[in-house]
Amino acid sequence: MHSMRASVRLQRCISLSRNSKCTYATTPYGTPASNPSIITDSDIEGARSYCANLLQKFDSPSYTLQTFIPPSARDAYLSIRAFNIELARIPDLVSNPTVGALRMQFWRDNLTRTFAGTPPKEPVAILLHYALVSLQSRHPGISTSAMKAWFMKVINAREQYMDNRPYTSMDALEHYAESTYSTLMYLTLAALPLQSMTADHMASHIGKATGIAAVLRGLPLIAFPPPPNSHSNNSAFNSALGGSASGRQGAVVLPLDVMAETGVKEEDVFRQGADAPGLRDAIFKVATRANDHLITAREMSKNLQQGKDAGHEFEHHGEEGHQYVESKESSHKDDLERSFGVLMPAVATRLWLEKLEKYDFDVFRPELRVREWRLPWKAYWGYTRRTI
Repeated sequence: MHSMRASVRLQRCISLSRNSKCTYATTPYGTPASNPSIITDSDIEGARSYCANLLQKFDSPSYTLQTFIPPSARDAYLSIRAFNIELARIPDLVSNPTVGALRMQFWRDNLTRTFAGTPPKEPVAILLHYALVSLQSRHPGISTSAMKAWFMKVINAREQYMDNRPYTSMDALEHYAESTYSTLMYLTLAALPLQSMTADHMASHIGKATGIAAVLRGLPLIAFPPPPNSHSNNSAFNSALGGSASGRQGAVVLPLDVMAETGVKEEDVFRQGADAPGLRDAIFKVATRANDHLITAREMSKNLQQGKDAGHEFEHHGEEGHQYVESKESSHKDDLERSFGVLMPAVATRLWLEKLEKYDFDVFRPELRVREWRLPWKAYWGYTRRTI
């Protein structure tokens, strides 16, 4: 049945568009596709399976939470999250920053082709293209320019920190989280499609919390990189921070202002690990910022469900992709309802931060880098009760 729907959509696209639509490039990524080929149902199913398997292996929370994404947007969600993993793995797979920069440019070119309607024969690009075609067939005339800009924003942020350079301040770390994890959520909201300041505002806080927590979770793996090619859920979280699991010299990626305030020295962490002076105080301080964003999102959700306003302004209002037109057809409460499945990463982040507190902010505890078995039923409970 799914294949039949795919064929109908693709045939419709072919009949309504120029022959570049619904095709993929068969030439190298730097060369124009003079002889594109038709994307088949088999190509789409293979791309969908590839992306789902990538999530299951390297990002189990996102794999679990896909069930809360509306079916019409699930292919977009899988391709967006798989794209994130592909970028996250680049430091694991390259030998030096120059090669890493070339891989980042490869993904920029892939996206440019995909949004132009001629994706390369690459699973993430094929599934994203199919999702975009489906979105445009359901909503004729819809613009995807903001989505393309957001994808590029994620690439730029990951490339900036690919060499394990330190975050100069807590604000710099927060900006990184906004440019990556929050932006992934904006992309998913756009695929629903939902252009809502309310939903984006919620996603901004939740994405910042998730990104900050990911930096903390990956800290031991960046400070003490595992052997090369040890690709696992753990190394994925490591490289998701812009770090490397390829055996390079370790680094402590806590914000420099926090390290100075708490007296943490990088050499002490390398020598003493979890027992380094001031380290737990620094972890506590960073984790508190992540938890503050979750608390803010939770209070916003309560206010909106009661028909009140969010309680504070959206700081990114007016930036690219965040221009809004007031709608008389839906309320803030309606927008929250439509977006709630996209906001479920808040549950996974909250569970991890609670576990971090349980272990007294010892980020080196191995229990903090295993899959959270409670996530499926905690997420279901939160979703059905509309609580995060």
